[in-house]
Amino acid sequence: MRALMGKLLKPKDITEMTGIATGVLAQRRFHGLPPTFLKPTPKTVLYREEDVNAWLEASAKTITGDAA
Repeated sequence: MRALMGKLLKPKDITEMTGIATGVLAQRRFHGLPPTFLKPTPKTVLYREEDVNAWLEASAKTITGDAA
């Protein structure tokens, strides 16, 4: 099944990759914000690597201010 879904990441894996705290990821899950996650058991949270990469790509910016 894992081969069909691609690589699965735990919240700590995303923290190691990005520096984004696991608590921030938990708040994003609570508020229904990306990245999309899987919850196969009540205590297990997983992310598809491609969903995390898409989320990070979508957050890419070229300026710091609002566009005019």
